[in-house]
Amino acid sequence: MRQIRSHLLVGLWLTAAASLPALAQQRADAPPPPRMEKLEEGAAPAVTITPPSEKSTVTEKRAPGGKRTEVKVKTGKSTYRVQPADEPGNAQRGDGQSIAAKPAQVEVMQFDMSGKRKLQKEPVEPTPTLQPAPEKK
Repeated sequence: MRQIRSHLLVGLWLTAAASLPALAQQRADAPPPPRMEKLEEGAAPAVTITPPSEKSTVTEKRAPGGKRTEVKVKTGKSTYRVQPADEPGNAQRGDGQSIAAKPAQVEVMQFDMSGKRKLQKEPVEPTPTLQPAPEKK
């Protein structure tokens, strides 16, 4: 058993010793690295970045018993609502009938079905009309 280990160690040592000269050699005919050139500065970009408003509004709705029923968060242009995941009937958490999680509802677009809001009318340009083609004789 010891002889096998010693033969393995000697073999590994000889392999490592044989590969060292190959690693230490350097190629003399290798080309030099390319020269680095300085790049000129370009024009400043014409884009203006405005920081988003840090002001956010949180509105909570509560039931008569004081239980929170809905939270509406408005940050900048985005609005989302979070509601608690109430279990239906007598289902307990972890049951097959219970709701695991209720994700946040992101408000994408609002429609004004009552027509209360009036659109600001922009001045409408008259549609261009074409002159009739001259008659051929």
